[in-house]
Amino acid sequence: MRQLRFIAAAVMACATFAVQAQSVAFTFDDGPHSSDGPRMNAQQRNQAMLAALARHQVKAALFVTCGNGANTPEGLALARAWGDAGHVVGNHTMTHPDLHKIALADYQREITDCDNIISGLPGYRKWFRFTFLREGNTPEKRDGMRSFLAQQDYRNAYVSLDTSDWRLNGKLLEVLQRDPQADVSAIRTAYLGHVKQRALAYRALSQKLQGRDIAQVILLHHNLINAMWLGDVIAMFKDMGWTITTPEAAFADPVYALAPDRPVAGQSLLLSMARVLGLGKFEGWDRLVDDGDYEIAAIAAGEKK
Repeated sequence: MRQLRFIAAAVMACATFAVQAQSVAFTFDDGPHSSDGPRMNAQQRNQAMLAALARHQVKAALFVTCGNGANTPEGLALARAWGDAGHVVGNHTMTHPDLHKIALADYQREITDCDNIISGLPGYRKWFRFTFLREGNTPEKRDGMRSFLAQQDYRNAYVSLDTSDWRLNGKLLEVLQRDPQADVSAIRTAYLGHVKQRALAYRALSQKLQGRDIAQVILLHHNLINAMWLGDVIAMFKDMGWTITTPEAAFADPVYALAPDRPVAGQSLLLSMARVLGLGKFEGWDRLVDDGDYEIAAIAAGEKK
C-alpha cells in the first residue's frame, strides 16, 4: 500500500509541475571544518568557497556538522559567514553519527544539540540532512525520524544529485600531504568529469522516473577540493546550459514532497524512487553507486605512466 501511494504521488507530481529548463541548486555538507590542511587553512578554504559562489552569483546551503568546528567560536564564525553572505544554514547533526548504528533518541539529540548552536545564525532554516543519507534501517527508526522532523517542523533536505566528491577530496589530500607543491591537475580533470557524469546520469533518471527535468539538488562537501575548484564546477554547469537556482526554489519542486521507502542506505532521492518503482539496474547504474571508483582508478593509472 505504501508503494502504491508513492507511485500515485509521483505520477501526480509529474502531471502538475510545469516543465522547465534543467536547473541545479548547490548544497554543502559537513562544514565548516576548522582544522587547517595542505594548501589552505580553515579560513582560506571557507573564504575560497564563498568567493566562488559570490563570483557566480549563486546562493547555496551549508549543512553544519557542529563537531567539525562550529562548536567553537572560531568555527562558528566560519558558519556565520555563510549566513552573512545570504546562504541558508541547516543542520547536519553534532558529530555525524550513523542512524543505523545508534539509538533513535540519541540521533534526535544530535540534531537538537546542533540546533542549539546554529539556530541564532543569520540564514538559519529548520532544514535537516541525514548523515550518509541514511534514514533508518528499521521501520521504527524511519517512521520515528519522519514523525520527529514533522513535529519539530524540519524540512528533510533531500539530495537528488549525489556525488562522491569526498572520495576525490581524499585523494587530493593524500597527494598534497606527500608533496604540497604537487601537480594536481589530473585530479581536477577527474573531479569535473565525475560531477558532469553524475549530473547527466541523474538528469536522465529524473526524466525516466518523472517524465521531465526536476530541479536537481546537488550534494557536495565543505572541503579542499571545492575550495580549489568550486568555481570550475559552477562554470561547467553553466556551460552545459543548466540554470543555477536556489535550494529553496529547488525544494518547491513537488518531487521533494515524496517519501519513498529507502531500502538501500546512502542514496539520492532519485535512486530510492527507482528502487521503490522496481526500475532495476538501468544503464549507467554502476557509475552512480561506485563512490568514485572509476575516477580514482583513472588517476592511479595516470600516476603509473
